[in-house]
Amino acid sequence: MYGFEPTDEQRMLVEAVQRFAQKEMRPVAHDADEAGELPPALIEKGWELGVLQASIPEGYGGFGERSAVTGVLAAEELGWGDLSAALAVLAPNAFALPVLTAGTEEQKRQLIPPVIEGEWKPFVAAFVEPDFDFYPGEMRTSAAARNGGHVLNGVKALVPYAEQARSFLVFAAQDGRIQAFVVPAGTPGLTIAAREKLLGLQAIPTYRLQLQELQVPAEARLGGEQGMLFEPILAAAQVALAGLAVGLSRGAFEYARDYAKEREAFGGPIAQKQSIAFTLADMAIEVEAIRLLVWEAAWMLDAAKDEAAKAAYLALTGAADMAMMVTDRAVQILGGHGYIREHPVERWMRNARGVASYVGLAMV
Repeated sequence: MYGFEPTDEQRMLVEAVQRFAQKEMRPVAHDADEAGELPPALIEKGWELGVLQASIPEGYGGFGERSAVTGVLAAEELGWGDLSAALAVLAPNAFALPVLTAGTEEQKRQLIPPVIEGEWKPFVAAFVEPDFDFYPGEMRTSAAARNGGHVLNGVKALVPYAEQARSFLVFAAQDGRIQAFVVPAGTPGLTIAAREKLLGLQAIPTYRLQLQELQVPAEARLGGEQGMLFEPILAAAQVALAGLAVGLSRGAFEYARDYAKEREAFGGPIAQKQSIAFTLADMAIEVEAIRLLVWEAAWMLDAAKDEAAKAAYLALTGAADMAMMVTDRAVQILGGHGYIREHPVERWMRNARGVASYVGLAMV
């Protein structure tokens, strides 16, 4: 069974991410949300923490070994700092880690080093589709073998930094399976639509992609002729998003708790009122419970357990519901102050509302 004591390496990474989240992410999150843009220097500082590089073996340019547990520990702290900034920093993970998981040896050596060497670069994944009933296991974007390569057709949504992207990892259905294809920017048949307007994630630009008779060579498909197994990649994306949601929710709970201790009404701090105290207790219980689900799912991924996919799905489903409940109650505890932008809880609630839709934007 898994343990609860982090290794020295995990502790060092988490402490570094905590400092970054507190000193760099939190102070700029409000202004970035209002401006609709993250400071490039912030993304670069987050990139320099080496969260992705620590998951890549030395042979491909990194300095560690992949660990989903380490990834979710870091993701929680990034989510506590700011969800938009966290997804920006982690965007290249969704490109590089599927290559590490499912790519051929040649693909790993060719595709991973350009992503992780030097400064942060927009290598991103095109995962989500703009359908109300979108289900990752049954994507409508299609791929078909033709002329010695593959032809892609469909529409993708919530693709971060698409206008600046160097290359995309596009997920599509082919012969009853979900496969991934490397599509360099500027490939004929690839159209990038205008920036999406979303309820949350105001600070990170996302776009829709139109793929129309887009042809890539045979070697663009991850796994080569054999293709890839989609389930471990989907599970890694679900666990990453669940970890981010735990951090977001923990931040909202802590803010509401501290506010309730300081805000006085009816003769004392509102935290002493039974209804507020019970609400805070429920919020804390939910955060702690889902954190354990996320840790267990990450441990199962690392141990290659048969039920890892189920555990990841449950972790994300629970995290999505928990994040909405916790952030909504944080807004309620602040009363009228929760509805105005001088306090961050309204931003956290808007970001939490879309957690169930953000799968594929990050990976551990």
